[in-house]
Amino acid sequence: MIREAYLQVATAAADLIGRPSVAAAWNEPSVLPGYDVAGLCGHLARNIVLVEPLLAAPARGAHPIPVLDHYTGDDWLDADPQSEQHLAIRERGKKAAAEGPESLAEQVSGALSRLDRAIPAQPADRVVDLPGMWSLTLDDFLLTRLVEVVVHCDDVAVSVGLPTPELPTEHYEETIALLSRLAMRRHGPIAVVRALSRSERAPRTISAF
Repeated sequence: MIREAYLQVATAAADLIGRPSVAAAWNEPSVLPGYDVAGLCGHLARNIVLVEPLLAAPARGAHPIPVLDHYTGDDWLDADPQSEQHLAIRERGKKAAAEGPESLAEQVSGALSRLDRAIPAQPADRVVDLPGMWSLTLDDFLLTRLVEVVVHCDDVAVSVGLPTPELPTEHYEETIALLSRLAMRRHGPIAVVRALSRSERAPRTISAF
């Protein structure tokens, strides 16, 4: 399920990155603070392009960690937007997009065509080693990428005045389920309950990130 969902969402992202409206706004600011459209597209693209070399690398045999530990094992999630961690993330997005919109769209399309074959061929217990970090099951890793792609497709679409790509409801359910767990970690469960059920005493935000 997650593998199929990731590939469908990545296909929508590849189509979005290749749109003329995106290329026309390439050097304009995006709706995401600190990113222009180019850098945002580069950041989005990395969630597709970098999956391929991770699959090609031999697994070390390390024990995979739970998916929530992926977000708590580093301090980037709670770091200030101007921290070194976030500045480095933005810089990597700019670098990925440095050769322009056509080049980035071609890279994403090429990677996706190979992932369409490679991902379904992976064994059910496949583990992915994240360089310099830890290991996740392939399905958990793709879930983290699914969330990134869904969120940033919306960012890109809104930035250039396009409708956000429509995806199957179950893909949003997977995304929302993980975001909800992260929101509970960050704000506490009662804040999430109130945000979803009691507008009169809902917190200002329950943002997962």
